[in-house]
Amino acid sequence: MKLTIKKEILLEALNKVSKAISTKNLIPVLAGIKFELKKKRLTLTASDNDITIQTFININNEDDIKVEKEGSIIIQGKYILDIVRKLPDKYINIEVIDELKILIYTENSEFNLNGISEEEYPNINLDESKNKLLINNKVFKNIVNQTAFASSNEETKPVLTGINFNVVGDILECNSTDSYRLARKIVKLEKSTEENYNIVIPSHNIMEFSKILDDDEKENIEMNISGNKILFVYKNIKFQSRLINGTYPNTSNLIPNDQFLIIYTNLNDLYDVIDRASILTSDKEKNIVTLETNGNVLTLKSSSQEIGRVEEKMEIKKNNQEDIRISFSAKYMMEALKSFQTENVELHFVGEIKPILVKSSEDETLTQLVLPIRTY
Repeated sequence: MKLTIKKEILLEALNKVSKAISTKNLIPVLAGIKFELKKKRLTLTASDNDITIQTFININNEDDIKVEKEGSIIIQGKYILDIVRKLPDKYINIEVIDELKILIYTENSEFNLNGISEEEYPNINLDESKNKLLINNKVFKNIVNQTAFASSNEETKPVLTGINFNVVGDILECNSTDSYRLARKIVKLEKSTEENYNIVIPSHNIMEFSKILDDDEKENIEMNISGNKILFVYKNIKFQSRLINGTYPNTSNLIPNDQFLIIYTNLNDLYDVIDRASILTSDKEKNIVTLETNGNVLTLKSSSQEIGRVEEKMEIKKNNQEDIRISFSAKYMMEALKSFQTENVELHFVGEIKPILVKSSEDETLTQLVLPIRTY
């Protein structure tokens, strides 16, 4: 294998696949990136058994990439990434000599690395299925940003560490919960699916995929679901993740249908008030604040015996003359508010010990739910 490639093109590809390099895996070969060079394409693959990322560079222009000899090799991921990132040259030469010795050189630099035979790399199937789900790139990124944060970090309930994708016809419903809050996003797909799907994708994996997507609002992502894996295809990227086994809980019964009070307010103003009110809370994980209404004035309070107390007020609108006093986690409420891309939000209250719903009439596809916390 021998090629000359523009540094920026190689670095972009390495940055994408390197997210799947395993640092703790018991299989040493999975710490490497597989290079496959053909006359018309350079393919890079990395995997840690949990996720697999593959990207390819089409060879259409010798100014970008010049192939002198085809071949395959596995190069230690950490070192190739560091070398390419730090080399100042515009072009980088990579050559395999004596089958397993890799020479990376420019005009003034030369690195010799030990490679691994491609035959040692596990056989990874990245075949696409006949039944594909198509979803717009921007819509997909919004789903991840608006739901992933609410999933659990506790491995004791593995199914809650993922995002539930439930597809019926042309409706995709995504749910994420850690038992103390719920994020729900409902989107209409461009095409109806032939069969329904109800799967759970690990939140960490789907967030990693979202990070390597660009901001092209016109492009679609293909979702290929087969067995216990999902394969995303986007432009020159293939990203495969395992699915979480188990049945996701029915979250529909968590969302109350009735309410006795709705508060209407500016999102940023409410966020800032909660942010300031939580400064003096002693427990940074729960940082409990108490919300009270009195007419059209909302008061947020928090206190700590060791630190002191704080009280913040702001004007609001309500749908009736009822008042409420309720406590909740400032952290959870702020994360729920941050997921909206609207100017205004609504807080729906059912009672002092019932879930708080966060909605916006400007975006009816998104619902956030935060459980209250008893303070007595």
